[in-house]
Amino acid sequence: MHPALWADKLGNSWRTTFDINDSWESMVSRADQNEVYAEHARPGGWNDPDMLEVGNGGMSNDEYIVHFSLWAASKAPLIIGCDVRSMTKETLAILGNEEVIAVNQDPLGVQAKKVRMYGDSEVWAGPLSRYRTVVILLNRSPEFRTITAQWDDIGLPPNTVVEVKDLWKHVTLEKRFVNELTADVHHHACKMFLLTPLTLSEEDEPKV
Repeated sequence: MHPALWADKLGNSWRTTFDINDSWESMVSRADQNEVYAEHARPGGWNDPDMLEVGNGGMSNDEYIVHFSLWAASKAPLIIGCDVRSMTKETLAILGNEEVIAVNQDPLGVQAKKVRMYGDSEVWAGPLSRYRTVVILLNRSPEFRTITAQWDDIGLPPNTVVEVKDLWKHVTLEKRFVNELTADVHHHACKMFLLTPLTLSEEDEPKV
């Protein structure tokens, strides 16, 4: 009954999808269904594409990283759905990624959207506080892909120079990026980046 259209008057969170199950197809379809209602999410009211399946064993580690990345960028409630008493180190590393959780908890409270599709390759992006941007390069195909995010698609002004941090490798890239960001992405996997625009003084001799 599309509660995203009216439930903000009654509560702080509402389901946007049917129940999820622990499979790639179910997870990405719930992300798609939830994204439709992105404009209705805001501080005090959040779209909920159902709980996290991370750690339940039905998906690969890369697929669970996609799951957690999309839910975090979508500002969805991060409700653990596995047995926390028997979590593996790999599961804990996903669910405990503080930099990704910080994206979810960003005070600006704007849900990321799917801003570009190239077949099974997708770019998701959303604004964060302090003029930053979160970008997810998602490969839904069963094959390796190279994916590019263009500034025009992700909402950055032309010629903006940015610093890029890989939120899963916890590494700030040495290279500075202008107008686009390209990365190689394995099948059923993603890259999640935090883009921070640089001031003129910080842009000296950018490595582009």
